[in-house]
Amino acid sequence: MNNNAAQNLTAQPSNSLQHLADNVLRPLGFEVLDVQVQNPGRRPIVVIRMDRLDEQPVTVEDLEQASRVVGAEFDRVDPIAGEYRLELESPGAKRPLTRARHFERMLGLKARVRGEGHAFTAPIKTVEGEQVTFDVEGQGDVTLTIGTFQGNLAEFPDRHR
Repeated sequence: MNNNAAQNLTAQPSNSLQHLADNVLRPLGFEVLDVQVQNPGRRPIVVIRMDRLDEQPVTVEDLEQASRVVGAEFDRVDPIAGEYRLELESPGAKRPLTRARHFERMLGLKARVRGEGHAFTAPIKTVEGEQVTFDVEGQGDVTLTIGTFQGNLAEFPDRHR
């Protein structure tokens, strides 16, 4: 990647890429959970983690369709100068939790929480509006507002949720 490509990549933070991908995937019934740009100093890899809005498991066919659509949009808009690799994946075991519904679906499971002066892994106890309460060992209930912390699933559910 040349200097111009590196500058363009720096100018396109992952939230801009997330917005771009979400704009083409949401009408197809998908939600973009997370976008990461890996290897920004070399040939970057854009990893998009997505889920289905109907909360069914993401299939290989879903990933293929999403890859085609996002790839075409990225080719049209050219958000990253130079060569890069695009990868789409299902949420997986470290699923990002960014909306109230994400936490509701995973009630009782452990989440890894970082931010707002907190760093812990604890079960999700309740969700009320934008408030999520965790049962933190040694601290009791800790309630945080969605958007003020980063949350990821810390244990894999025994069935699809």
